[in-house]
Amino acid sequence: MQRRMILAATAALAAPRIARAQAGWPDRPIRLIVPFPPGGGTDTVARDLGTRMASSAGWTIVADNRPGAGGGIGLDAVAKSPPDGYTIGLGQTSNLAINPALYRTLPYDPLRDFTPIGIVARQPNIIVVARSSPVRNLADLIALARARPGQLSAGHPGNGTVGHLQGEVMNRRANIDITQVPYRGAGGVVADLLAGRLDVYSANPLSVKGVLESGDVRAIAVTSATRAAAFPDVPTLIEQGLPLELVNWTGLVAPARLPAPILARLSEEMRKALGSDEIRARLAAEGSEPVGSTPEGFRAFLETEVAKWGAIVREGNIQLD
Repeated sequence: MQRRMILAATAALAAPRIARAQAGWPDRPIRLIVPFPPGGGTDTVARDLGTRMASSAGWTIVADNRPGAGGGIGLDAVAKSPPDGYTIGLGQTSNLAINPALYRTLPYDPLRDFTPIGIVARQPNIIVVARSSPVRNLADLIALARARPGQLSAGHPGNGTVGHLQGEVMNRRANIDITQVPYRGAGGVVADLLAGRLDVYSANPLSVKGVLESGDVRAIAVTSATRAAAFPDVPTLIEQGLPLELVNWTGLVAPARLPAPILARLSEEMRKALGSDEIRARLAAEGSEPVGSTPEGFRAFLETEVAKWGAIVREGNIQLD
């Protein structure tokens, strides 16, 4: 009883200090951890979003790139930071939903160690073939793969990515055998596709934008549930008879137990920034669509995504450690 009284008294004494800290927040720069290298599409969107939020609210937001381990190093830094509103981070499909199923040991739990702020954007992959390929649609690809089992190859930007797992799932559900080939960057995949060393590529739209516009590659499907605004003439996998929706998404997170008033303000400024023409144009140029969900919506979505990708990884018996 005495211990409970001491703890209660301590909490009561701390409450005014916490309230004052929240009332004065922020009184120093906010760190936005980007778990990928500088210069890429994700980094650019994160910096633009942070700049817009800071400008609107009168804050200072500083991007801090922490690449490595498929985005895990950066997210771990977010999880281990104090929940005081001075550290937020960018989460993605890979590091929040896929990695927990792929790695036996992960230093964070996506549902326990973070406060979801909101979904920033969604982006489908676009499945492309070289202009010289006889494949015009998904049915052609499946027919060719069945006629030449084990002889076709598909490139993806690394093991454990959406493109990798999508290829594995397509193999099983379409009863085909296309060899999945990992690359370290999009440039090598595109070069091999154009040279005829690869047959198909499930790509981030930005990585094939130039060769799509030049006509060097042909899009045969997008991996979203509905057609992408950036590619209205490209049918979905679902339209073509394969009931599969696998997309990349990005969202803002903070450490667990972030105070509700700070969470509400961060969420408000994120959604306000995503309504700006500048940010929407930047996302559209990358084949992404802004979302701007509430914290509650992001949490529910994340729970669904963790379960979905976990089932996909178990279905394919895929493990990276």
